[in-house]
Amino acid sequence: MRHEDAAAVRAMKLFRDVRDDSFAELIAAGFLQRFPPGVTLIHENEPADFLHVVIEGLVEMYAASGGRETTIDLVRPVGVFILAAVLNDQVYLQSARTLEKARILMVPAARVRSTMMSDPDFMQAVVIELARDYRRSIKDLKNQKLRTGAERLANWILRCEAEQGGVAPIEIICEKRVLASRLGMTPENLSRAFATLRAHGVAVKGSRIELTQPNFLARFANPNPLIDDPEK
Repeated sequence: MRHEDAAAVRAMKLFRDVRDDSFAELIAAGFLQRFPPGVTLIHENEPADFLHVVIEGLVEMYAASGGRETTIDLVRPVGVFILAAVLNDQVYLQSARTLEKARILMVPAARVRSTMMSDPDFMQAVVIELARDYRRSIKDLKNQKLRTGAERLANWILRCEAEQGGVAPIEIICEKRVLASRLGMTPENLSRAFATLRAHGVAVKGSRIELTQPNFLARFANPNPLIDDPEK
């Protein structure tokens, strides 16, 4: 693994306080692999053999049942999945596939569990990460149940603007059908939501979104830090 990749993994909250020897053992046990777009990395209901760390690219977490499929999350660098299944030695509840070419570090689940037991700092980091995951899940549930499709889209646009440092235009990082599924909508409902937001200063062309009147959009979206602030 390149030094800069190891440094990026080390900087993650999950690994930041791990002992040097523990981190070295985790990295040494891992496999860094490259994948093209469209590769299914894990399948739900399969044993959790690895903790996956996204070093480069974009990964879609999704689930399917009864002929239907939904996007649960999008994982960008540097991010991990799926920690809970790895720690419990249980099957995955989600599937994962690459949306663009990616580099993924795969750390054997058994090594993650043994390191957690031998390194108290890593155990503490794991507990904190699981707590963050739980809070993210509650925020996502509140977002889905308390907002209309247009309101969910408006707040997603505002979060993207903040993540990009307010630089215009905002780039949609995935296909619109994937974005629609992530926001709990059909592609047709996403199109209608974009049409609704035109009156609030949103102009979309292809994968780019321009905010002509950001204040109008913020008033419509009415962001709530207990839903939209990732640090709350």
